[in-house]
Amino acid sequence: QVQLAESGGGLVQAGGSLRLSCAASGSCFSINTMGWYRQAPGNQRELVAAITSGGSTDYADSVKGRFTISRDNAKNTVYLQMNSLKPEDTAVYYCNARCRDRYLVERLYWGQGTQVTVSS
Repeated sequence: QVQLAESGGGLVQAGGSLRLSCAASGSCFSINTMGWYRQAPGNQRELVAAITSGGSTDYADSVKGRFTISRDNAKNTVYLQMNSLKPEDTAVYYCNARCRDRYLVERLYWGQGTQVTVSS
């Protein structure tokens, strides 16, 4: 089993910054893509940013230039630096990881989510 533990959410004023962290632990032989998604009330979960083990990144248009995803492969941890936050960034943020076990079977795991609230 693999566990993803998120941290770093909270309440911040518009224009402020937050840094989310997500650490993977458990029986992962290797981790391919790690990502951050978010879900606001009444909305579907949407991709925020993703990063491969090689460092290639992908961002939602709404966060380009404001958010930066990074990862520390040695620590199996992914980060999301969020700057110039807007009220519309308010959501529960979830991390995920595509984990391969020793038989190279890949499974997708999700964290429990961390609340980010941006006040105007």
